[in-house]
Amino acid sequence: MKIIETGLPGLVVIEPRVFEDDRGYFFESYQLQRYTEADINTIFIQDNESKSVKGVIRGLHYQLGEAAQAKLVRVVQGSVFDVAVDLRKGSPTFGKWFGLELSENNKKQLFVPRGFAHGFSVLSETAIFTYKCDNAYDKSAERSINPFDSQLAIDWMIDKNQTIVSEKDMIAPSFDEAEMNFNF
Repeated sequence: MKIIETGLPGLVVIEPRVFEDDRGYFFESYQLQRYTEADINTIFIQDNESKSVKGVIRGLHYQLGEAAQAKLVRVVQGSVFDVAVDLRKGSPTFGKWFGLELSENNKKQLFVPRGFAHGFSVLSETAIFTYKCDNAYDKSAERSINPFDSQLAIDWMIDKNQTIVSEKDMIAPSFDEAEMNFNF
């Protein structure tokens, strides 16, 4: 597999080695030893999956304190624009975001360390999005940042008038107003 630095410390793109022939393809979506060799020493305890329709934006989500989660994200079907925002005070990239297309065709993954908000927009008719987490969900620690925050100015790669966003995400605080307790 190939590890690609994003410019945000700790946030990396992973390109797995894919073996294709006339029958289809095969790749290791996760193999502990290879990830450890790539300096991703996270122990994942849970897998999650969602299905969404075109135009859906999920995020920007994170959990505070001891409930913070690192995630290894990928797309099984369809295509999304995946985004991570650095929330670690003292980081040289605090408040910066990185985005890339994850799809069933490119099979790329994004490793999102603790201290980042995460979200995605659906570019295809439907998308199945899956991710590993290193910590369990804790509703009391859950926080969000409005995906349309003007300071972040994220280009979700879809027309804002065509988006489908939960009420919870639409009323989420701005980046400046969001509660965060991460340090670099």
